Amino acid sequence: MVHNNLIASSKPYKITGPGIDPGANGALTLEKILSQTIGVLTLVAAIYFAFQIIFAGYSFISANGDEKAMNTARKRLTDGVLGITIIVAAIGIVSLLTTLAGIPNIFNINSAIDKMF
Repeated sequence: MVHNNLIASSKPYKITGPGIDPGANGALTLEKILSQTIGVLTLVAAIYFAFQIIFAGYSFISANGDEKAMNTARKRLTDGVLGITIIVAAIGIVSLLTTLAGIPNIFNINSAIDKMF
């Protein structure tokens, strides 16, 4: 009996995807998805804050001495630098903690569980 058949189909249809294959290791699939998602979000955040710094510089140039525009540009620049600093610090802290814990990869759930027991 084939379990991956569509009800109205005469041909077998194989359903694939993360978590569908009964032989797959769910922890490895989850750690791969989490790792890729966090990596992409970190990259997007770094690009966003870099653009904020560039736009803040443009705002300073185009302020023409207007105090309100200068303050807005200064706040935008401060937020951009603070954002990039937080991103770099978070990556460094997580790397340090995982190294101190003896886990080579924070998202390697299997090795983390093995270290605990």
